[in-house]
Amino acid sequence: MFSKVLIANRGEIAIRVMRACEELGIATVAVYSELDRDALHVKRADEAYLLGPGPAAESYLNIDKLVEVIKESGAEAVHPGYGFLSENAAFVTRLEAEGITFIGPPASAIDAMGSKTKARELMQAAGVPIVPGTTEPTETYEDALRIAKEEIGFPVAVKAAAGGGGKGFRVALEEKDLKDAFEGASREGEKFFSDGTVYLERYLPRPRHVEVQIIADKHGNCIHLGERDCSIQRRHQKLIEEAPAPSWVVDEELRAKIGEIGINAAKAVDYVGAGTIEGMLQDGEYFFLEMNTRVQVEHCVTEMVTGIDIVKQGIKAAYGLPLDYTQDDVQLRGHAIECRINAESAPMNFAPTPGAIGDYLEPSGPGVRVDSGVGAGGIVSPMYDPMVAKLIVWDVDREQATARMLRALSEYKIEGLTTLIPFHSKIMATSNWAEASTCSELLEDPEWLASTAPAEPVVPTDQDEDDNVEHDYLVEVNGRRVPVKLFAPPIAAGGGGAAVAAAPKKKREKRKSSGASGDDVLSPLQGNMWKVVVEAGQTVEEGQLLCIIEAMKMENEVKAHKAGTIKELAAKEGEPINSGDLIATIVSAAE
Repeated sequence: MFSKVLIANRGEIAIRVMRACEELGIATVAVYSELDRDALHVKRADEAYLLGPGPAAESYLNIDKLVEVIKESGAEAVHPGYGFLSENAAFVTRLEAEGITFIGPPASAIDAMGSKTKARELMQAAGVPIVPGTTEPTETYEDALRIAKEEIGFPVAVKAAAGGGGKGFRVALEEKDLKDAFEGASREGEKFFSDGTVYLERYLPRPRHVEVQIIADKHGNCIHLGERDCSIQRRHQKLIEEAPAPSWVVDEELRAKIGEIGINAAKAVDYVGAGTIEGMLQDGEYFFLEMNTRVQVEHCVTEMVTGIDIVKQGIKAAYGLPLDYTQDDVQLRGHAIECRINAESAPMNFAPTPGAIGDYLEPSGPGVRVDSGVGAGGIVSPMYDPMVAKLIVWDVDREQATARMLRALSEYKIEGLTTLIPFHSKIMATSNWAEASTCSELLEDPEWLASTAPAEPVVPTDQDEDDNVEHDYLVEVNGRRVPVKLFAPPIAAGGGGAAVAAAPKKKREKRKSSGASGDDVLSPLQGNMWKVVVEAGQTVEEGQLLCIIEAMKMENEVKAHKAGTIKELAAKEGEPINSGDLIATIVSAAE
């Protein structure tokens, strides 16, 4: 087995991989950005190395620096987790050239499945059913309009060829929506995946999102571990996952069919390691959607119902060992549910809510698992994904697993941070969830979402936003980690700042509200102003788009709360913005 593995990631998935390595007797190496100096994954690893500044492009996505650290640490293999470089074929090719093992599939498989257009074409040739649409990139809006009108029809989905995780996915319900959808999907593809190529698919309005977990080794063995139902989503990003799918959604016959599709897709690209075939189930028909060539966020529910450690199997497969299981060994027992505990506000259309964590208490007890990467005193930075933790429960059936999840949610305490805990508690108690609907009617209802606000306001921390905060750091000096205490300002949008000596506290008046009221439109969240689409003096209608704020890898649209004229426009593209900052002032015609 490997003697040392570097985990090229952060947060809960980095800790999850470290646990698997520890059980296999493998030493672990963490990497971190300046914002993550005191993160839990840094403290847990046997060694830790600084990559660079907070922005991912300068740290977690810096291939040259990662390779330098791998060599310096003496790691024999790299586990990418999910996100960042986990599906980057160029990274894997570089590792192969350097003689470093990548714990995952070969670059050829990532390349084949990384482009959604290539994957669709490949799967179609392999006899795997795909959603009707294009298998070639759609170059221009004019091409998209022609294809939508003549070949696919409306509604149509516009997708980034390199997209994933809900990013680069836009829907045009009618012809008038297509231009914005085309430009938005291309823009997100370029921003998040450095590829603005898009393609078109028939939009399935109410599908179930059903995926199958596969594991393959280097000896030609490939098995599936059953399906997961991930149908409860917002902005095409998952919120709740369960395994297996409810019995009235997927029966044994369909499970076998979906599993066969997954194995055929993996074998078509000579896959190695853990991967997921995502698909959509509509009116009894199952369509290939995409392949995630990595471990999934929601792999935990499959582990709970099969008893198979997916991460450990992936590590063993990368080393060259055969799988520990055959298909006949895979048995699904009971039911597991996962709730993503994100730093988001459901009543505010799931706007990210980064900030500092006060007291922190995770639930426990029979059948309860928490995969987290934070603790008391930690910070959820706007620079990265809003996930705080994953709460997973298991019980003998779906009904009892739901009751256990409700109990576990009631035990989860996160002070000082707005999270989705109240949302999950609310939705788990609905008849919609009990009937295993996609709950889209609730997620699209602003009044229902408003009802998920916590009964009591989130308790703020005592820290003023300008106070210097004492931090315990682990400093890496020639491979040796030394604990030190430093004082640093709190992390804000756009970066953290260097450690400084203790400074006198200073106070300033803060806005206490956000959103829009009266004439002012205030920022509902902290992030970076990605795009401003209006000008001072312009007349706008109620509901018209004003700007787009990027926060925690998501685009958040801010719209006019009333009709009128923009008297003042404070928002500037490319600049950081805090919650409560003025975006624009809109005055009515009478004013």
